Amino acid sequence: MLDVLNRPAADTADTDDPNAPDRLSPAPLRPYLILAVVLCGLYFLYSWVQYTHFRTPSWDLGIFGQSVRAYAEFRAPVVDIKGPGFHILGDHFSPVTALLAPLYWIWPSPAALLFAQAALFASGAVVVGRTTQQVLGSRAAGIGLAVAYGLSWGLQEAVKSDFHEIAFAVPMLALTCRALLLGRWTAAVAWSAPLVLVKEDMGLTVAMVGAVLFLKGQKRLGAALAGFGVAAFALTVLVLIPAASRVGEYDYWSKIEKTGQGAETSFGQVITDALVSGERWEMVIFLLAITGFLALRSPLILLVLPTLGWRFLSQDPNHWGMHWHYSAILMPVVFLALVDAARSVRTSPRAWLAAYGKVVVPVATAVALVLAVNLPLRELLKSETYRTDTRATEARAAVAAVPEGVSVEADVSLLAHLTADHRVYWVGTSKGATPDYLAFDLRGWSQQVSDPVQLASQLHPEARYEITYRSDGFAVLKKV
Repeated sequence: MLDVLNRPAADTADTDDPNAPDRLSPAPLRPYLILAVVLCGLYFLYSWVQYTHFRTPSWDLGIFGQSVRAYAEFRAPVVDIKGPGFHILGDHFSPVTALLAPLYWIWPSPAALLFAQAALFASGAVVVGRTTQQVLGSRAAGIGLAVAYGLSWGLQEAVKSDFHEIAFAVPMLALTCRALLLGRWTAAVAWSAPLVLVKEDMGLTVAMVGAVLFLKGQKRLGAALAGFGVAAFALTVLVLIPAASRVGEYDYWSKIEKTGQGAETSFGQVITDALVSGERWEMVIFLLAITGFLALRSPLILLVLPTLGWRFLSQDPNHWGMHWHYSAILMPVVFLALVDAARSVRTSPRAWLAAYGKVVVPVATAVALVLAVNLPLRELLKSETYRTDTRATEARAAVAAVPEGVSVEADVSLLAHLTADHRVYWVGTSKGATPDYLAFDLRGWSQQVSDPVQLASQLHPEARYEITYRSDGFAVLKKV
């Protein structure tokens, strides 16, 4: 990636666009690498503190930790957390996470995944910042927009949500948009096509890259890429995922077909709900507001439609709004769409629009800084963030009470901390297995536990468990 970014600024021999500018503004790599290192440090520090203080927001880090460990050990990506023998490619199609296996050999811990995500997110700042300087001819604009990208709400919420496979898509989409901006059509294809290995819905984003190429006059190449993206999406959700799934189908269709209460929903009702949902529209407004709404003038903005589309149709409230990791992949797209639009309005006959194009990057930077005051990374400025409380101490003792190499069924708060050297199940999904140990969060992820022995007998009537560790917050039980 760095080799691609470090090409001489005046070298346009690799461009496929006969209408591309003869020269790009010079843009040294070093300032953006320094900024990326700082951002990587901030992202990882937040993730590390959250991990070591047992503040995990979901079971996802445990799931990815288990699947990457399987790849590192040259096994099929079986994730027992989702059920004994559960093949993760039957849930989401994300074989790209196998690339983390070498890092896991060096650092066999879920924390390695958090570091990888921090580095991948931060690398996008190099692409966004340097591209901005090359296209708009201003280092201040490049640094400013790189900062706006790095502090954007989509990335900060993704960092807060632990690791997810979409971390790979962020720099790939940044490089795709860069190639489209510079008229390097084959590079755009090369960077976007592998997105189909990140997650199943990315095939539709690849197809939209093809649509942008088509609009820019690359009709044959664009049509081919669009066809590839649609075919990859169909192949993944209709063939590959069902083949690996226990139920023989893509389970996430239910996110559209059913409401949160499990009742069937007509497609007409789904559309109506999507159009009148304030929370869904809120994320769209904030997505565009961080670019001063000027990104709407760039065809690159089309790349956000597939992701926004399935999120609008989903009946799961977790997919709406500004929380979780779902908006991270949109951040490099909207900021580079802003760069494209700012370049295009320079020659606008409307004086006000041309003037706005000159100040929109500082506006976007200021908006990012203002929003950052209420976003997750602000916690790094508070002393209590780093303070180890009683709960974290008790959780650490509970993990230590589970011998290395045994099978264990645990609550969400302990899952990720056990995956590196245990076979781990999630409480309530280990049907068909009898773990050697049980590790309960007595305050409960969904309900409090007053009698862990009784809960053990309910979960596994075929076995008997006795307590080996007990504190106010956690209990560990051994099969006897």
